Amino acid sequence: MIIPKRTTSTDKNFQNLVKELDTELKILDGEDHSFYDQFNKIDSLKYVVVAYEQDNPVGCGAIKEFAQDTMEVKRMYVLLNKRGLGIATIILTELENWAREVNFKKCILETGKKQPAAIRLYQKNDYTIIPNFSPYEADDNSVCFEKELT
Repeated sequence: MIIPKRTTSTDKNFQNLVKELDTELKILDGEDHSFYDQFNKIDSLKYVVVAYEQDNPVGCGAIKEFAQDTMEVKRMYVLLNKRGLGIATIILTELENWAREVNFKKCILETGKKQPAAIRLYQKNDYTIIPNFSPYEADDNSVCFEKELT
């Protein structure tokens, strides 16, 4: 059973999962990694979810305020050997619920075209592709999504 737990970016399990995420993204992004990395700092995230399976952290995600009524989904990651089990959807759903609870109306996010599994995840969870938002407007490798939280 997967249990999502709410925390902040000071959580050591979250920090360790993000290190694994960054290692993977460094390979996927190649020479573009430093551009994306500058927008993915975790030092002050107030809304973080870590997913646990029998007390073992297996995935994470976060949201941060983007605009008055909009949260941005950040740092979504599931361990390689735990992918395809629905863990990312559990994390994403918990983040969306949390955004609603603090009165946000929409979630947006950016992912890379080199991450087809992430694109499928967001489409499966009713996110729609939108024009790239700042700072990704001129980035041909970015795909931006949004979802109205009803």
